[in-house]
Amino acid sequence: MFKIIVVEDDLNIRTELNILLQNALYDVVVIENFENVEKQIIDNNGDIVLLDVNLPGKSGLEICRNIRNNSDIPIIFVTSNNTSMDELNCITMGGDDYVSKPYNVPVLLARIASILKRTKKGKDNNDTRLIYKEIVLDILAGTIKYKNEEVEMSKNELKILFYLFKHNGEIVKRADLIEYLWDNQIFIDDNTLSVNMTRIRGKLEKVGVKNFIETKRGLGYKI
Repeated sequence: MFKIIVVEDDLNIRTELNILLQNALYDVVVIENFENVEKQIIDNNGDIVLLDVNLPGKSGLEICRNIRNNSDIPIIFVTSNNTSMDELNCITMGGDDYVSKPYNVPVLLARIASILKRTKKGKDNNDTRLIYKEIVLDILAGTIKYKNEEVEMSKNELKILFYLFKHNGEIVKRADLIEYLWDNQIFIDDNTLSVNMTRIRGKLEKVGVKNFIETKRGLGYKI
């Protein structure tokens, strides 16, 4: 799973980004102490940084410039400074992209995915493209693929399949799945899980896959 580092001093935006990115299946590190931000970013060894410009003490522009002396980690500026000169300054200082607030969620996620595809191709197979029994779960694309057929999955469906793929060959308890989804801010109960499982099976049949997810009565699910 890709790790995204969020550097944002506004608590509401910081919380929103944390939930948004976790729901999009990213591992998220939120920096809340703005002393020596550069070291925190390097030490956390993330895959991409979302960086505000207006921060307490040192500006995001200066932080970006300092990071570029030691690291080529991709940096997307997410800022309320939205003039063409602001964008130019961000790119000049070493930023990879620029998104103005209030940001459009699909656009932000698309830009993150685009940069990750470009810079982390070698990591793709292990973290965002899981394969089991010739079925491909593509997290970045949000799809399930089998042979030449492909179908889009919802956020809930992706997370359920991600957990099952990570525990392939094991019986996954319904309670464990629900706990995993709740921990990632997807509010789901037992009945909702059943509905999602029905939808997932229906989509798998659309690409020609039957009986991929077994129901172990009284125990849970197994692929």
